[in-house]
Amino acid sequence: MNLRAYARGQECQVRLPAICNGDPATTVLAHYRLAGVSGMGMKSPDVIGAWACSACHLAVDTDRAYRADFAEGVFRTQALLVKNGVLKW
Repeated sequence: MNLRAYARGQECQVRLPAICNGDPATTVLAHYRLAGVSGMGMKSPDVIGAWACSACHLAVDTDRAYRADFAEGVFRTQALLVKNGVLKW
């Protein structure tokens, strides 16, 4: 399954207070940057991503202060993918 395409229209799972626009029409799969897994010109695997609205995606891409919130979004996204039968633990 194409997890990037599946993200479209989903509810934002990053949910940054005072930033999240809550608009599923802007949701994409935001890739969590992880040393040893991603780097220059190389995204993390899609399974290490979170459904993020455009506002949350911009925030986590530009401010490292949101790394913990982003990681929680990745975990919530993975849990929903398992619940929906897309991934298996």
